[in-house]
Amino acid sequence: MTDEITKIAIFRNKEIRKIIHRNEWWFSVVDVIEVLTGTDRSRKYWSDLKKKLIQEGYTEVSEKIGQLKLKAVDGKLRKTDCVDTETLFRIVQSIPSPKAEPFKRWLAKVGYERIQEIEDPELAQKRARALYKAKGYPDEWIERRMRGIAIREELTDQWQKHGVELPKEYEILTAEISKATFGVTPREYKKLKGLKRENLRDHMNDLELLFSQLGEAATTEITKTEHPQGFEKNRHVSKRGGKIAGDARKKLEIETGRKVVTEENYLPGNITKKLK
Repeated sequence: MTDEITKIAIFRNKEIRKIIHRNEWWFSVVDVIEVLTGTDRSRKYWSDLKKKLIQEGYTEVSEKIGQLKLKAVDGKLRKTDCVDTETLFRIVQSIPSPKAEPFKRWLAKVGYERIQEIEDPELAQKRARALYKAKGYPDEWIERRMRGIAIREELTDQWQKHGVELPKEYEILTAEISKATFGVTPREYKKLKGLKRENLRDHMNDLELLFSQLGEAATTEITKTEHPQGFEKNRHVSKRGGKIAGDARKKLEIETGRKVVTEENYLPGNITKKLK
């Protein structure tokens, strides 16, 4: 599997998309510009700034830009100008903003944390737990979410070992599991909950997370047992793994008379309300 999975970094309550590329963080330039300048025309700003940098002699800027696929607001992966930490420092220096200095300190910290996580992978989980805690999620939910992340990582490792290569293929396989588990794809699920760029699973309640885990864990076990090779065979297994969770979900819904899939969002500000 490639490492092209969009993550979100937070600087002063503003979102910046980032992605692991060549074993380090690469950041969306337009997101950084929007955060630093407040402009709603960040792409135009970046286009003009890029020309200015080249004219000033920083010709290698174009060579250091990567067109990487990041998840857009509509949920689709779109090619976006991204740069590594060093190049981003140079770009930020050219942007007149009172936020530039605190942003550079923040950026240095993010880059250093990545180095630490490579040396000690457990640090990434510890930081994720702390972030969820700071957002107001209860400990029980955090434990379930972290377990779900571990299950997901085991599944993607198996897909990689069994010939799944492209990010789009991972997206399709995930959609197959979700469709069989919940009756909706992740994109449809996010629309139901009114989400855009947010992570769907960060807005699932306990039951939704449990059935997500069951679908992916079942798919992992079938994959380990049957060793399907290539995208199409893994797609068939994904449907079967999701169906195991889907059948269990339907039985629970019959017993309780309530739907598992909900329009409600497990948002920090509404956690107390949701738990009542």
